[in-house]
Amino acid sequence: MPAHITKNIIQEDAWHSLKEYTAARIALGRTGNAIPLKEVLQFKLAFAHARDAVYSLLDTEHLFTGLAAFQLPAYFLQSKAATRTIYLQRPDLGRQLTNDAITKLKNVAGEPYDIAIILADGLSATAINNNALPLLQLLIPMLQQYILSPVVIVQNARVAIGDEISAALAAKASIVLIGERPGLSSPDSLGAYITFNPTVGLTDESRNCVSNIRPEGLHHNLAAEKILYLINESFRLNLSGVHLKDNAAIATQILSSSKKINPDPNER
Repeated sequence: MPAHITKNIIQEDAWHSLKEYTAARIALGRTGNAIPLKEVLQFKLAFAHARDAVYSLLDTEHLFTGLAAFQLPAYFLQSKAATRTIYLQRPDLGRQLTNDAITKLKNVAGEPYDIAIILADGLSATAINNNALPLLQLLIPMLQQYILSPVVIVQNARVAIGDEISAALAAKASIVLIGERPGLSSPDSLGAYITFNPTVGLTDESRNCVSNIRPEGLHHNLAAEKILYLINESFRLNLSGVHLKDNAAIATQILSSSKKINPDPNER
């Protein structure tokens, strides 16, 4: 081998073993003074996936087919952001329904509902397409004690559009499932926003958020349990947001300790 040609050898970082615990870009190693070419290409691919997620479209056929199993009516609506470009440039329009959409909801509103379930594309329709149905398959059976509204699917929507939808349906609470801002390792991350007494004009301190719902993040079964806990607490306390704390772990510990002190005779 000529003296001026050297073989590229990737030198691993001392903490390389920690990579198995996270999808974050740590311990990339180096080739000389540069990042290995493989890592550079993977970064560019992840960026492309994130960009594609922002411009992805709702798979309405897939969603309506899956929602049919829940025996709940479902409707597809549009925000005032008529195009994706307008949606990205005018966040305010993504928080509002068109007049036709409001009229449609008021025409189908019946008895007052306990919970309105809204699927919004947000910044990643891919998140809704991949994760909304697996989550609802677990969550909806858990909510049988509540009167559920028709499921509303909204295109070019922001979180706050759930307030206008819930007000039109006269729902006491809302669960907005929305595509979160794509990360470079999570283009399909789903968020769930719980709001009690949703009314137009609320801001985010009035909501509780369960974030990063996806198989590689907060798994669907754990997310469903957390959402159920927050919904139950919202109805018990008549509130949501910063005044509603997620004390599920503490409650579990107290229940476990109580069982040890006063064991169930049927379990002996």
